[in-house]
Amino acid sequence: MEPKKLRWFAILAAAAAAMMFTAPPSAARTSPASSTLSKTAEAAECAPGTTVDTDKGPVCGTVSNGVASWLGIRYAAAPVGDLRWAPPAPAPAWTSTFPATERGTNCPQADGLGAGSTNEDCLNLNVRAPENAGSKRLPVMVQIHGGGFRFGTPADGSHLVRSGNVISVELHYRLGIFGFMAHKDLGRNSGNYAFQDQQAALRWVQRNITKFGGDPGNVTIFGASAGGSSVCANAVSPTAKGLFHKGIAQSGEYNSLLGTTNTSWQPQDCKSELPTADEAHRINERFAAAVGCGDAADTAACLRQVPVKTLLDKSGNGMGPDQGTIAPVVDGKTLTMSMAKAFATGRVNDVTLMHGVDRDETQLASANTPADYQRMVREQYGRYAPQVFARYPLDRFPDPSAFIAYRTLVADSNSVCPSLLNHRRMSRHMTVYAYQSDNADAPPASFLDQTKPNGAFHVLLNQFLSPRPGAQLTPNQQAFGAQITAQWTGFARTGSPTVKGAPLWPKFTTRNPDVMSLAPAGDSELTREIARQHHCDFWDKLTPYNR
Repeated sequence: MEPKKLRWFAILAAAAAAMMFTAPPSAARTSPASSTLSKTAEAAECAPGTTVDTDKGPVCGTVSNGVASWLGIRYAAAPVGDLRWAPPAPAPAWTSTFPATERGTNCPQADGLGAGSTNEDCLNLNVRAPENAGSKRLPVMVQIHGGGFRFGTPADGSHLVRSGNVISVELHYRLGIFGFMAHKDLGRNSGNYAFQDQQAALRWVQRNITKFGGDPGNVTIFGASAGGSSVCANAVSPTAKGLFHKGIAQSGEYNSLLGTTNTSWQPQDCKSELPTADEAHRINERFAAAVGCGDAADTAACLRQVPVKTLLDKSGNGMGPDQGTIAPVVDGKTLTMSMAKAFATGRVNDVTLMHGVDRDETQLASANTPADYQRMVREQYGRYAPQVFARYPLDRFPDPSAFIAYRTLVADSNSVCPSLLNHRRMSRHMTVYAYQSDNADAPPASFLDQTKPNGAFHVLLNQFLSPRPGAQLTPNQQAFGAQITAQWTGFARTGSPTVKGAPLWPKFTTRNPDVMSLAPAGDSELTREIARQHHCDFWDKLTPYNR
């Protein structure tokens, strides 16, 4: 396979990983608006007793298998026309009861992975609650989906609701060029509309969740991959202050460490150095020219008239010089600095975090031969390649040695060591519970080459937190799923992942740098050996804000 094709395959696989176990593609109607409030013919019937009066109007939902669900509720106005590349505006009110019985529209994204959409009217969310919740307000878990900030749709949170007795909120937010376009004609602090959408949804939770049985004083945000990066971003965003109380950042370190060739995403994760506003504005001047707005008298007005499909096609994967910003930028308001710098300097919100990665996760193409290994290490690590070869010699790995060696070093450089470094940074300024998923025998995901030893792969925890209906697990994996479900929902309830049915999990501190190694069959245990085993003394020197 040619290198270019390898890179495109890696990007698709990485996106599929980030979207793993999200909801099926949406063919649903648009979420509530003044023109779409009457019950549509295809909408399911509302269940008796599910009508809830939100601050914008009444909604009703369905009940299934002990879970009440309200789907596709609008939390902000459609970001169309002059609201394209503008902060989320208040949703219009309605008077007739809206049947919140069908999934809302996905935000614009390419078709490649099954959630394609060209509908910008997508700022909607789902709420799920136990059917018989009782009178006590329940903890709220707000899911932020992954997908490299280019793809995705939220997963069904019913498993967490049933098993953990929590309220689940699952939101859509603007993606790609629609979520991150930053141009001087759009305003000095333009960009990061994706995070602004997430924060608008959290404000909706503060105003409305009590009516669904939730506690607005006990809100946990969580997500994997770009969802994990979003947790990091909101943990340091001045505009997110007070909107949530706890966060779980899963697999939030995943970018290529050095940002060199054969990378999958623009800089965007919890460790990366993000573009400044001035850099982003220059990048998007080239993008504006590429879509025919370079010489327009009013560039912003011109850009807002470009068709959705054109914007998706021209921005593509963001790797070209004129494809715009399709990932976070330091805009000066929503983000005043890169997340890693904020963790390092203590510019953080008063929240408690769980934070970690999967031991073998990668977002790059695989090495299948010794020649691949040699070439790809040199491409990825440049002048540091000799030092990488010295630490990861092929003769120290079993067959297929090239695959395992490259998988291991990429995970170490891009995820494992940066995650450990961020544990240390976070722990100086906030309470953090650190983990590493070491479940190397989880059921294989569809995006993996199942003929290869993939180890503890990217976002593997998703399949246990949002399991597919009918999923068959071994007894070892059943125990693992029960454990992390209890730990995740227990943390949402109390702020500690030490719960019944799971080991003691102390917070990570400088004096006691304990990381929970999550393993199947009840074999999870604390460790302090990660840095030594994964050559973190070497990788830390190459990591942003630590050089």
